[in-house]
Amino acid sequence: MELLGYFVNALTPLNILMALGGVVLGTVIGALPGLSATMAVAVLVPFTFTMDPATGLIALGAIYTGAIYGGAYAAILVNTPGTPSAIATTFDGFPMAKRGDGSLAVTLATLASVFGGLVGGVFLLLLSPPLAKVALAFGPPEYFWLAIFGLTLISALSVGNTLKGLLGGCVGLMLAMVGVAVVGGDIRFTMGTHMLLGGFDIVSALIGLYCIPVLIDLVATPDPHLKVEQGNRGIRLREAFGIAWSSKFNVLRSSLIGTVIGVLPGAGGSIAGLVSYSEARRSSKHPETFGNGAPDGIIATESANNATVGGGFIPTLVLGIPGTPPDAVILGALLVQGIKIGPTLFTQQGDIVYTFIFGLLIATALMLPAGLLIGRYAYKSIASIPKTLLVPTIAFLTVVGSFAIHSNLHDVQMMLALGVIGWLLNRCGFAPSPIVLGLVLGQIAEQGFVQSYLIGNATGNLTGMFFGRPISLAIVVLAAFTLLYPLVFAKRKEKARKRALDAARNFTDSDGETTLAVADAPKPGFEPFAGVKKLMAQPRDAAGMMLSVLLIIVAVLAFAQTSSMSPMGSVFPSTISVAIVVLSIVLLGLNFLRKPAAKTAGHGAGEESSSRRYALVAVMAVWVAGVPIVGFGCMAVLAFLLLARISCYEAMTRKQILGEAVAGIVIVGGLYLLMAEVLLIRMPKGLLF
Repeated sequence: MELLGYFVNALTPLNILMALGGVVLGTVIGALPGLSATMAVAVLVPFTFTMDPATGLIALGAIYTGAIYGGAYAAILVNTPGTPSAIATTFDGFPMAKRGDGSLAVTLATLASVFGGLVGGVFLLLLSPPLAKVALAFGPPEYFWLAIFGLTLISALSVGNTLKGLLGGCVGLMLAMVGVAVVGGDIRFTMGTHMLLGGFDIVSALIGLYCIPVLIDLVATPDPHLKVEQGNRGIRLREAFGIAWSSKFNVLRSSLIGTVIGVLPGAGGSIAGLVSYSEARRSSKHPETFGNGAPDGIIATESANNATVGGGFIPTLVLGIPGTPPDAVILGALLVQGIKIGPTLFTQQGDIVYTFIFGLLIATALMLPAGLLIGRYAYKSIASIPKTLLVPTIAFLTVVGSFAIHSNLHDVQMMLALGVIGWLLNRCGFAPSPIVLGLVLGQIAEQGFVQSYLIGNATGNLTGMFFGRPISLAIVVLAAFTLLYPLVFAKRKEKARKRALDAARNFTDSDGETTLAVADAPKPGFEPFAGVKKLMAQPRDAAGMMLSVLLIIVAVLAFAQTSSMSPMGSVFPSTISVAIVVLSIVLLGLNFLRKPAAKTAGHGAGEESSSRRYALVAVMAVWVAGVPIVGFGCMAVLAFLLLARISCYEAMTRKQILGEAVAGIVIVGGLYLLMAEVLLIRMPKGLLF
């Protein structure tokens, strides 16, 4: 009955208004690359100080959960995760949008997000103290192995290219070590520049590695960005609900995974989404569809990353340990309001905390109508907007989003440089996801590794520190299983095919005669190295070989620099450098065993325009370089018009060009005012504006 009273308190008109407004605002902010949930919560914290504590917390929680959900929009529609937790949503969301099922993908993401958020909220309401003990059971070795487990999931995400996926993950870990060491304080790999002292910002890297390659390829052809759905199919709620209901076990399992991982401080939605995605693919009857537009991939990711919201509040409220940066901001708001965090919070100030939890559940439920309404028009708008407006608008958002994180142009420069490098790596078969994942997990992995190494050396039990703890061993077994599962699955699939052929040979028709076509089929023998032979049958990857040599050189140079570092600062980069060298040598060796690729007259992409690609990169480089001189507003309008011309493949009249210019000024001006006046972001100024 007491809980019912708290629920009634959360249903006041003001609380519902705050919940709805927070969800809508958070969804919009989360959908814009670079504008993170942390930024949205931090900007609006001061406005909650004049409110009732429970009402203010409901507004912040609604913004947080809305932003996590909003990241799916950018992931599905422009192949760029709006938040790091939506990385795995790009794997199937964007392929669905490209084939004309974008509105279905958005609706599935909405249903999964709402269910996952409700599961996380219910666990927060009913099981906070017991689940908080799970977080206390994790020490440095467990966090290190958890990060490694996240990286081994690359084997499931890089189908047919596991070695490159692992190598990309190690490259991401190396990028995460640039700047000041998380343990020891050594300054590493900055090449003597102040720009790299702070390292590579995760959100800037995410925008660059995902969004810039999309822009480069967008201008290369006149083809539309997304396939427009035939007819007014709307939000396709009935179809999406049917798919979600048939995958109800996937939804529930992913929500539970997200909740448990959310309880672990620092783990976050990115690991939860990847673990759930990997598990969904492993248990699927059709795992080959994952990565090509499988609805189950979206369901798994979105239900898991939204469940981490409720899960993350468990250690925040019970232990005072924030699980994610937004949790840390909300924890600060709680302390300012005079709320004492700890196990006694639920008894001494239960009216505030339980009203907040019910308000979070209400906000999550309101995300369904709000998300469906936004999604109804989001896909159609993005799909129907011409490239001459879409390309410069996305480019503007990448620049503003990268700058807004720290109000620093260096982040924009890093974003653009990583974007171009990411495009080149993608052409060589290195997907961006492993690199971003390595960057996201880098600090968690290094901190856990170095602390475990120091404790193990001090106690004289280094092996036992890494491999002698039950939770660590369980995670190691899961990581090994994740790496080996693709091989096991391939073998099982080959055996199933053999059994099907044997059954077909034994089938007789009505006359008692064996079917000729089947009888004459060659009888496959047992080939224990069939997978290796299949790999060796592929042509030699010249680009991958050159990149392997380059990575070996970079890793050797990085290893040489560790000699001038302290033991705490050098142990992890030296380990990762050795791993990069070993993986690169293996990749080189496998390629040498293959036959050289046959020479072809072309790449089959005669309609692609390389000159437009180069022009886009050049315009964006001049744009970023000219901001301190000319000013952000003037350079943005000029770059917008130039990018519109680069994207145009049709002859346009002066009237159309003038309309395009007006649209550019309105879009740039509107977004500029949103950033500067509403979100209070300090925009860069130059000599002119």
